[in-house]
Amino acid sequence: MLSKFPYLRQDFLASIVVFLVAVPLCVGVAVASGVPAELGLVTGIVGGLITGLMPGSSLQVSGPAAGLTVIVFEAVSEFGVATLGVIVLIAGLLQLAMGFLKIGRWFRAISVAVVEGMLCGIGLVIIAGQIYAAAGLKAPKTGIGKIVGLPGAFADALGSTEALASLAIGAATVAVIVLWKKLPKKVQAVPGALAAVVLATLATLAFSLPVATVQVEGLLGVIQPPRSEAFGELANPAIWGTIIAFTLIASAESLFSAAAVDRLHDGPRTQYNKEMIAQGTGNTVCGLLGALPMTAVIVRSSANVNAGAKTKASRVLHGVWLLLFAAALPSVLALIPIPALAGILVHAGWKLIPFRQIAELWHSHKGEALILMVTAVSIVAVNMFEGVLIGLALSVGKTAWEASHLKTEIIDKGAGPIQVYLSGNATFLRLPKILDSLEALPQDRPVELDLSGLHHLDHACRTALENWAERHSTDGTEPVKVTEPLKPAAEKMTSNT
Repeated sequence: MLSKFPYLRQDFLASIVVFLVAVPLCVGVAVASGVPAELGLVTGIVGGLITGLMPGSSLQVSGPAAGLTVIVFEAVSEFGVATLGVIVLIAGLLQLAMGFLKIGRWFRAISVAVVEGMLCGIGLVIIAGQIYAAAGLKAPKTGIGKIVGLPGAFADALGSTEALASLAIGAATVAVIVLWKKLPKKVQAVPGALAAVVLATLATLAFSLPVATVQVEGLLGVIQPPRSEAFGELANPAIWGTIIAFTLIASAESLFSAAAVDRLHDGPRTQYNKEMIAQGTGNTVCGLLGALPMTAVIVRSSANVNAGAKTKASRVLHGVWLLLFAAALPSVLALIPIPALAGILVHAGWKLIPFRQIAELWHSHKGEALILMVTAVSIVAVNMFEGVLIGLALSVGKTAWEASHLKTEIIDKGAGPIQVYLSGNATFLRLPKILDSLEALPQDRPVELDLSGLHHLDHACRTALENWAERHSTDGTEPVKVTEPLKPAAEKMTSNT
C-alpha cells in the first residue's frame, strides 16, 4: 500500500490542514456573497473531488474565492440565487473552450515581481481581515478599510470580555504554529496548524470560553439545479456581461495563483491549459448544482504546500473531509472555534509576504521592487484581479522602457559639421529626448547624423527624424547627411532635404 502511495502520510495530514483552512473560507465567502453558507461548502467539495482529480496544477486547491465575492453579490442581487447556477455553468463552459483553445499558456509570461506582489497583497488582506474574525468583529468590505479600521477594532475588543477571549484563542493558535517548529521532529510529525486547532478546541471546551464556532446545517437542502426559467434569463443581454466577468476573473485568479503556487514548491510545474480545463470542469459542475463559482485559492494552496503535501491526493482528500464532516457530522465541525481558524489564516498570510525577496530586489533591481510593492498596494486598495493587471501593466511598461535604451553622442569640434551618433534602440518612448538634443543644435551649422549604431528604429522615430532633417536643411545650410542603420531590411531615409 505505502509502496504504491509513498506520500500518503504527508498528503493525509496536509489534507486535514487544508480542510480546516477551507471551512471558514467556504462559509465566509458564501455569506458575504449573499447566498446560503452551505453553497460555499458545495463549491469547496467540487473543488476537491472533481477539479482536484484533474491534471493541471498538482498542489493548487480550488474552491469559492474572496476575489469573486463582490461580483457574485451583485449578480445575486440583480438576477437572483436561482439564476446563479446558469451564470456559473456558462462561465465554466467558456473556461473549457479557453482551455481547449490553449489560451491558458499565455499566463506563463508573468513577471516574478508581479507574482511576489500578488502574494504580498493577498497576505496583507488576509491578515487584516482575519484579525477581525479572531476578535469576533465584523470586518470592513475593502482591503484599505480593513487595515485602517484595525486601531478601532482593537479599541472595541479591549472593552469586551468575549472579544478578548476570542483574540486570545486566535493569538494562541498563531503562537502554537510558530513554536511547533522548535519541538522535536517526532512531535512535528503532526502539522502545527492541526495541533493548534485541536488545542484551541480543547481549551474552548474546557474553560467554556465565549467564542464563536463553525455553524453548518445541511447540504442537500441548498442544492438547486438551474430550472428552465433560469435559462430564459440568457436572453437578457445584461447577464452576459456578468458571465464574461465571471469567466475572465475566475480564470485570471486561478492561473495567476498557479504561478504563485509554483514558486512555493519544487514539484511538477503547472500545465496551464489543462488547469484551465480543470477549472472549467469544476465551474460547470458547480453551475449544475446551483453553487458558487470556483477559482484556485492561494490561501488553501499555500496551506497545502506548507503542510507538506506532495501530490494531488491531499486536495482530493480535503474535499472528502468537507463532504463527510459538513454533511454527516456537523456537530463535530461545530466544536471548532472560529478564532483558531482565523489564527491559521493569519499565519498563512504572513508566510505569503516575501520580505526577503523585497529586500533582495531593492538592492539589485529597484524598478522590480517598486512593481512588487505597487502590485501589493493595488490589491489591498482595489482587488486581486485589478491589482495584478496594474502590476502587469507596470511590468510591460518597464520592459518597453528598458528595451528602448538609447545613447546620444554629439561631437562639435568648433569647425566643420556637427557629428551626432545614435546607438541602441530608437523608439517612440525615447523620441522626446532625441528631438530635444537635435533641436538644440545650431541652425546655421551642417549636421552629420550617424544611425549605424541603432539596433532598432521604429516608424515614429524615423518619421520624426526625417521631419527634423527637413526643417534643419534650410536655405544656406547644407542638407543633413544621414548614415543609415546597419540593418538589411531597414527602410532607407530620404536625405535629399
